[in-house]
Amino acid sequence: MSHKKTLVLGASDNPSRYSYLAVQRLRSHGHTVVAIGRKATVVADVTVDTDKNNYADIDTVTLYLNPQHQREYYDYILSLAPRRIIFNPGTENDELANLAAEKNIETLEACTLVMLSTNQY
Repeated sequence: MSHKKTLVLGASDNPSRYSYLAVQRLRSHGHTVVAIGRKATVVADVTVDTDKNNYADIDTVTLYLNPQHQREYYDYILSLAPRRIIFNPGTENDELANLAAEKNIETLEACTLVMLSTNQY
């Protein structure tokens, strides 16, 4: 299995949030995870940052922010040059998807948790 370095954008330390589960499941599948959220915290063994850090070698950005909150991250996400962006349910955003397509970044409207559980990640 190749391990895909993943940025979880919209990470939360609330166990009832899908972003929390995503961090945990990505780690349990052996993926390297970096995370950005509204508050500095730790989920599993992952530090959740509040700043737009210049992470290297991001394969996947998985979004847990609604489209209105994604706008402030457009330039940041594109600057990371990920291989793909996953729009989890409720985060679908044609504007960002079109910007990504212009930079040859694959976009998926999918659920990270389902992809992991079906070995499609």
